[in-house]
Amino acid sequence: MTEVAISTREITYREAVREGLAEAMRADPDVFIMGEDIAEMGGSMGVTQGLLAEFGSERVRNTPISEMAIVGTGVGAAMQGMRPVVEIMYQDFMTLAMEQIVLQAAKHRYMSGGQHSVPLTLRTQGGAGWSPGAQHAEQLEAWVCHVPGLKVVYPATPEDARGLLWSSIYDNNCVIFFEHRNLYPIKAPVAEQLMPIELGRARVHRVGADVTVVATGRLVHAALTVAEQAAGEGVSVEVVDPRTLLPLDEGTILASVMKTNRCVVAHEAVVQMGFGAELAALIQEKAFDYLDAPIERVGSKFAPVPFAPVMEEYVIPHEADVMAAVKRTLARS
Repeated sequence: MTEVAISTREITYREAVREGLAEAMRADPDVFIMGEDIAEMGGSMGVTQGLLAEFGSERVRNTPISEMAIVGTGVGAAMQGMRPVVEIMYQDFMTLAMEQIVLQAAKHRYMSGGQHSVPLTLRTQGGAGWSPGAQHAEQLEAWVCHVPGLKVVYPATPEDARGLLWSSIYDNNCVIFFEHRNLYPIKAPVAEQLMPIELGRARVHRVGADVTVVATGRLVHAALTVAEQAAGEGVSVEVVDPRTLLPLDEGTILASVMKTNRCVVAHEAVVQMGFGAELAALIQEKAFDYLDAPIERVGSKFAPVPFAPVMEEYVIPHEADVMAAVKRTLARS
Protein backbone atom coordinates (compact mmCIF):
# COMPACT_ATOMS: atom_id res chain seq x y z
CA MET A 1 0.00 0.00 0.00
CA THR A 2 1.48 3.36 -1.04
CA GLU A 3 1.62 6.05 1.63
CA VAL A 4 0.44 9.49 0.60
CA ALA A 5 2.90 12.21 1.54
CA ILE A 6 1.32 15.08 3.46
CA SER A 7 2.61 18.48 2.45
CA THR A 8 3.58 20.58 5.48
CA ARG A 9 4.92 24.03 6.25
CA GLU A 10 6.26 25.64 9.39
CA ILE A 11 4.09 28.27 11.08
CA THR A 12 3.88 29.81 14.52
CA TYR A 13 1.27 29.01 17.17
CA ARG A 14 -0.09 32.54 16.66
CA GLU A 15 -0.47 31.96 12.91
CA ALA A 16 -2.09 28.58 13.54
CA VAL A 17 -4.81 30.13 15.69
CA ARG A 18 -5.37 32.86 13.09
CA GLU A 19 -5.64 30.25 10.34
CA GLY A 20 -8.11 28.21 12.37
CA LEU A 21 -10.32 31.26 12.77
CA ALA A 22 -10.03 32.29 9.11
CA GLU A 23 -10.76 28.80 7.76
CA ALA A 24 -13.88 28.50 9.93
CA MET A 25 -15.08 31.97 8.87
CA ARG A 26 -14.55 31.17 5.19
CA ALA A 27 -16.48 27.92 5.54
CA ASP A 28 -19.47 29.29 7.43
CA PRO A 29 -20.98 32.81 7.39
CA ASP A 30 -22.47 32.18 10.84
CA VAL A 31 -18.97 32.22 12.37
CA PHE A 32 -17.87 35.66 13.58
CA ILE A 33 -15.38 36.95 16.15
CA MET A 34 -15.55 39.72 18.70
CA GLY A 35 -13.49 41.08 21.54
CA GLU A 36 -11.53 44.07 22.77
CA ASP A 37 -9.27 45.60 20.08
CA ILE A 38 -9.44 42.51 17.83
CA ALA A 39 -10.23 44.40 14.62
CA GLU A 40 -7.78 47.14 13.51
CA MET A 41 -5.30 46.34 16.28
CA GLY A 42 -5.50 42.58 15.79
CA GLY A 43 -5.88 41.86 19.50
CA SER A 44 -3.42 42.40 22.33
CA MET A 45 -1.23 39.54 21.05
CA GLY A 46 -1.67 40.13 17.32
CA VAL A 47 -3.58 36.89 16.77
CA THR A 48 -6.44 38.38 14.71
CA GLN A 49 -4.33 40.71 12.53
CA GLY A 50 -5.55 40.78 8.92
CA LEU A 51 -8.97 39.27 9.60
CA LEU A 52 -10.78 42.62 9.48
CA ALA A 53 -9.52 43.26 5.96
CA GLU A 54 -10.81 39.91 4.74
CA PHE A 55 -14.09 39.60 6.60
CA GLY A 56 -15.17 43.17 7.40
CA SER A 57 -16.46 44.85 10.52
CA GLU A 58 -19.71 42.85 10.67
CA ARG A 59 -17.79 39.64 11.39
CA VAL A 60 -14.71 41.05 13.17
CA ARG A 61 -16.21 43.19 15.90
CA ASN A 62 -14.47 45.36 18.44
CA THR A 63 -16.32 45.44 21.76
CA PRO A 64 -16.53 47.71 24.78
CA ILE A 65 -14.33 46.89 27.76
CA SER A 66 -16.91 44.66 29.42
CA GLU A 67 -16.21 40.95 29.67
CA MET A 68 -19.73 40.20 30.88
CA ALA A 69 -21.18 42.00 27.85
CA ILE A 70 -18.80 40.20 25.47
CA VAL A 71 -19.67 36.73 26.75
CA GLY A 72 -23.34 37.54 27.23
CA THR A 73 -23.64 38.74 23.62
CA GLY A 74 -21.86 35.59 22.50
CA VAL A 75 -24.30 33.40 24.44
CA GLY A 76 -27.28 35.15 22.87
CA ALA A 77 -25.87 34.94 19.35
CA ALA A 78 -25.06 31.25 19.80
CA MET A 79 -28.58 30.49 21.02
CA GLN A 80 -29.91 32.19 17.86
CA GLY A 81 -27.97 29.80 15.63
CA MET A 82 -24.69 31.57 15.04
CA ARG A 83 -21.22 30.30 15.99
CA PRO A 84 -19.48 33.22 17.71
CA VAL A 85 -15.88 33.17 18.84
CA VAL A 86 -15.34 35.66 21.65
CA GLU A 87 -11.95 36.72 22.93
CA ILE A 88 -11.24 37.55 26.56
CA MET A 89 -7.97 39.46 26.43
CA TYR A 90 -6.46 37.76 29.50
CA GLN A 91 -7.89 34.70 31.18
CA ASP A 92 -7.72 36.50 34.51
CA PHE A 93 -10.53 38.68 33.16
CA MET A 94 -12.84 35.68 32.82
CA THR A 95 -13.57 36.39 36.47
CA LEU A 96 -15.67 39.33 35.27
CA ALA A 97 -17.83 37.06 33.11
CA MET A 98 -18.18 33.95 35.28
CA GLU A 99 -21.93 34.42 35.69
CA GLN A 100 -22.41 34.30 31.92
CA ILE A 101 -19.99 31.37 31.53
CA VAL A 102 -21.10 29.22 34.46
CA LEU A 103 -24.81 30.01 34.79
CA GLN A 104 -25.73 30.75 31.16
CA ALA A 105 -23.36 29.25 28.56
CA ALA A 106 -22.83 26.00 30.45
CA LYS A 107 -26.46 25.32 31.37
CA HIS A 108 -28.89 26.35 28.63
CA ARG A 109 -28.55 23.15 26.62
CA TYR A 110 -29.24 21.00 29.68
CA MET A 111 -32.02 23.19 31.09
CA SER A 112 -33.83 23.32 27.73
CA GLY A 113 -33.65 19.56 27.27
CA GLY A 114 -31.48 20.05 24.20
CA GLN A 115 -33.83 22.54 22.53
CA HIS A 116 -31.21 25.29 22.77
CA SER A 117 -27.52 24.72 22.18
CA VAL A 118 -24.78 27.26 22.88
CA PRO A 119 -22.08 26.77 20.22
CA LEU A 120 -19.90 29.50 21.68
CA THR A 121 -16.10 29.39 21.64
CA LEU A 122 -14.36 31.56 24.22
CA ARG A 123 -10.70 32.14 23.38
CA THR A 124 -8.42 33.49 26.05
CA GLN A 125 -4.71 33.61 26.79
CA GLY A 126 -2.49 33.99 29.82
CA GLY A 127 0.49 32.49 31.51
CA ALA A 128 3.62 33.77 33.20
CA GLY A 129 7.23 34.00 32.07
CA TRP A 130 7.19 37.58 30.77
CA SER A 131 6.44 39.57 33.94
CA PRO A 132 2.89 40.77 33.22
CA GLY A 133 2.03 40.88 36.94
CA ALA A 134 -0.43 39.12 39.21
CA GLN A 135 -3.60 40.12 37.33
CA HIS A 136 -2.43 39.07 33.84
CA ALA A 137 -0.65 35.75 34.30
CA GLU A 138 -2.89 33.26 36.07
CA GLN A 139 -3.77 29.81 34.80
CA LEU A 140 -7.43 29.19 35.69
CA GLU A 141 -8.28 26.08 33.69
CA ALA A 142 -9.17 24.12 36.84
CA TRP A 143 -11.98 26.62 37.58
CA VAL A 144 -13.90 25.93 34.38
CA CYS A 145 -13.07 22.22 34.34
CA HIS A 146 -15.27 22.01 37.45
CA VAL A 147 -18.36 23.18 35.54
CA PRO A 148 -20.64 20.57 33.89
CA GLY A 149 -21.79 21.72 30.46
CA LEU A 150 -18.51 23.28 29.35
CA LYS A 151 -15.71 21.84 27.27
CA VAL A 152 -12.13 22.95 27.94
CA VAL A 153 -9.28 22.86 25.42
CA TYR A 154 -5.61 23.74 25.95
CA PRO A 155 -3.38 23.09 22.91
CA ALA A 156 0.41 23.18 23.19
CA THR A 157 1.48 23.11 19.53
CA PRO A 158 0.57 24.99 16.35
CA GLU A 159 -0.91 21.87 14.75
CA ASP A 160 -3.10 21.16 17.77
CA ALA A 161 -4.12 24.81 18.14
CA ARG A 162 -5.42 25.00 14.56
CA GLY A 163 -7.14 21.62 14.47
CA LEU A 164 -8.69 21.88 17.92
CA LEU A 165 -9.92 25.44 17.35
CA TRP A 166 -11.85 24.29 14.27
CA SER A 167 -13.47 21.48 16.25
CA SER A 168 -14.26 23.84 19.11
CA ILE A 169 -16.05 26.28 16.82
CA TYR A 170 -18.18 23.50 15.34
CA ASP A 171 -19.01 21.87 18.66
CA ASN A 172 -22.56 22.55 19.88
CA ASN A 173 -21.42 23.27 23.43
CA CYS A 174 -19.59 26.21 24.93
CA VAL A 175 -15.84 25.59 24.63
CA ILE A 176 -13.25 27.48 26.68
CA PHE A 177 -10.12 27.59 24.52
CA PHE A 178 -6.96 28.41 26.45
CA GLU A 179 -3.78 29.71 24.81
CA HIS A 180 -0.44 30.45 26.50
CA ARG A 181 1.15 33.77 25.68
CA ASN A 182 4.68 32.34 25.52
CA LEU A 183 3.64 29.70 23.00
CA TYR A 184 2.59 32.23 20.34
CA PRO A 185 6.07 32.58 18.75
CA ILE A 186 6.97 28.87 18.67
CA LYS A 187 7.13 27.27 15.22
CA ALA A 188 6.34 23.74 14.11
CA PRO A 189 5.33 21.94 10.91
CA VAL A 190 1.61 21.74 10.17
CA ALA A 191 -0.21 20.18 7.23
CA GLU A 192 -1.07 22.49 4.36
CA GLN A 193 -4.69 21.42 4.66
CA LEU A 194 -6.42 22.07 7.96
CA MET A 195 -7.19 18.81 9.73
CA PRO A 196 -9.82 18.98 12.50
CA ILE A 197 -8.77 17.25 15.73
CA GLU A 198 -11.48 15.54 17.73
CA LEU A 199 -12.11 16.98 21.18
CA GLY A 200 -11.42 14.52 23.98
CA ARG A 201 -8.37 12.80 22.46
CA ALA A 202 -4.96 13.10 24.10
CA ARG A 203 -1.67 13.16 22.21
CA VAL A 204 1.39 11.07 23.03
CA HIS A 205 4.25 13.36 22.01
CA ARG A 206 7.02 10.94 22.93
CA VAL A 207 6.89 7.23 23.66
CA GLY A 208 8.76 5.98 26.75
CA ALA A 209 8.97 3.05 29.14
CA ASP A 210 10.13 4.24 32.57
CA VAL A 211 7.89 7.16 33.59
CA THR A 212 4.91 9.05 32.16
CA VAL A 213 4.79 12.84 32.28
CA VAL A 214 1.27 14.18 31.70
CA ALA A 215 1.70 17.88 30.95
CA THR A 216 -0.37 20.80 29.66
CA GLY A 217 0.41 24.02 27.82
CA ARG A 218 3.93 25.38 28.21
CA LEU A 219 4.91 22.43 30.40
CA VAL A 220 4.48 20.04 27.43
CA HIS A 221 7.58 21.60 25.89
CA ALA A 222 9.41 21.52 29.21
CA ALA A 223 8.56 17.82 29.53
CA LEU A 224 9.84 17.08 26.02
CA THR A 225 13.14 18.80 26.82
CA VAL A 226 13.40 16.82 30.05
CA ALA A 227 12.64 13.59 28.19
CA GLU A 228 15.52 14.29 25.81
CA GLN A 229 17.88 15.03 28.70
CA ALA A 230 16.74 11.97 30.65
CA ALA A 231 17.36 9.75 27.64
CA GLY A 232 21.02 10.70 27.89
CA GLU A 233 20.99 9.28 31.43
CA GLY A 234 19.31 6.06 30.36
CA VAL A 235 15.79 7.02 31.47
CA SER A 236 12.91 6.61 29.00
CA VAL A 237 10.18 9.25 29.51
CA GLU A 238 6.77 9.15 27.84
CA VAL A 239 5.14 12.57 27.36
CA VAL A 240 1.33 12.80 27.14
CA ASP A 241 -0.62 15.99 26.47
CA PRO A 242 -4.37 15.73 27.24
CA ARG A 243 -5.03 18.68 24.87
CA THR A 244 -8.70 18.57 25.81
CA LEU A 245 -9.05 18.86 29.57
CA LEU A 246 -12.83 18.42 29.47
CA PRO A 247 -13.80 15.88 28.25
CA LEU A 248 -10.62 14.09 29.30
CA ASP A 249 -9.11 11.18 27.40
CA GLU A 250 -8.73 8.92 30.42
CA GLY A 251 -7.91 5.87 28.31
CA THR A 252 -4.70 7.24 26.79
CA ILE A 253 -3.45 8.56 30.12
CA LEU A 254 -4.20 5.37 32.03
CA ALA A 255 -2.71 3.15 29.31
CA SER A 256 0.52 5.13 29.50
CA VAL A 257 0.76 4.91 33.28
CA MET A 258 -0.07 1.20 33.26
CA LYS A 259 2.87 0.74 30.90
CA THR A 260 5.49 2.88 32.67
CA ASN A 261 4.22 2.31 36.27
CA ARG A 262 5.20 5.85 37.30
CA CYS A 263 3.69 9.27 36.69
CA VAL A 264 4.47 12.97 36.94
CA VAL A 265 1.73 15.54 36.27
CA ALA A 266 2.88 19.02 35.30
CA HIS A 267 1.13 22.34 34.65
CA GLU A 268 1.85 26.01 35.18
CA ALA A 269 -1.17 26.63 37.42
CA VAL A 270 -0.63 26.43 41.17
CA VAL A 271 -0.28 22.86 42.44
CA GLN A 272 -2.94 23.20 45.14
CA MET A 273 -6.37 22.25 43.70
CA GLY A 274 -4.89 22.37 40.18
CA PHE A 275 -5.84 20.23 37.19
CA GLY A 276 -3.00 17.89 38.11
CA ALA A 277 -4.87 16.93 41.28
CA GLU A 278 -7.69 15.54 39.13
CA LEU A 279 -5.17 13.60 37.04
CA ALA A 280 -3.56 12.20 40.19
CA ALA A 281 -6.96 11.16 41.56
CA LEU A 282 -7.90 9.51 38.26
CA ILE A 283 -4.68 7.49 38.18
CA GLN A 284 -4.94 6.54 41.86
CA GLU A 285 -8.54 5.37 41.43
CA LYS A 286 -8.14 3.46 38.17
CA ALA A 287 -4.48 2.45 37.94
CA PHE A 288 -3.32 2.20 41.54
CA ASP A 289 -2.24 -1.45 41.26
CA TYR A 290 0.11 -0.52 38.40
CA LEU A 291 1.98 2.21 40.29
CA ASP A 292 5.49 1.49 41.54
CA ALA A 293 5.83 4.93 43.17
CA PRO A 294 3.65 7.84 44.33
CA ILE A 295 2.44 10.29 41.68
CA GLU A 296 4.51 13.48 41.57
CA ARG A 297 2.93 16.89 40.93
CA VAL A 298 4.66 19.91 39.37
CA GLY A 299 3.17 23.40 39.25
CA SER A 300 3.47 26.94 40.54
CA LYS A 301 3.88 27.79 44.18
CA PHE A 302 0.70 28.91 45.95
CA ALA A 303 1.15 32.65 45.47
CA PRO A 304 0.01 35.40 43.13
CA VAL A 305 2.38 35.61 40.16
CA PRO A 306 4.95 38.29 41.08
CA PHE A 307 5.79 41.17 38.77
CA ALA A 308 9.52 41.16 39.54
CA PRO A 309 11.19 38.77 37.05
CA VAL A 310 13.39 37.07 39.63
CA MET A 311 10.41 36.40 41.89
CA GLU A 312 8.24 35.26 38.98
CA GLU A 313 10.94 32.76 38.02
CA TYR A 314 10.93 31.47 41.59
CA VAL A 315 7.15 30.93 41.68
CA ILE A 316 6.49 29.25 38.33
CA PRO A 317 7.67 25.74 37.34
CA HIS A 318 10.56 25.05 34.96
CA GLU A 319 12.28 22.14 33.26
CA ALA A 320 14.41 21.56 36.36
CA ASP A 321 11.25 21.00 38.42
CA VAL A 322 9.97 18.39 35.97
CA MET A 323 13.35 16.64 35.95
CA ALA A 324 13.47 16.63 39.75
CA ALA A 325 9.99 15.06 39.86
CA VAL A 326 11.00 12.39 37.34
CA LYS A 327 14.03 11.52 39.45
CA ARG A 328 12.00 11.42 42.66
CA THR A 329 9.47 8.99 41.28
CA LEU A 330 12.25 6.74 39.96
CA ALA A 331 14.07 6.87 43.31
CA ARG A 332 10.91 5.94 45.22
CA SER A 333 10.17 2.85 43.10
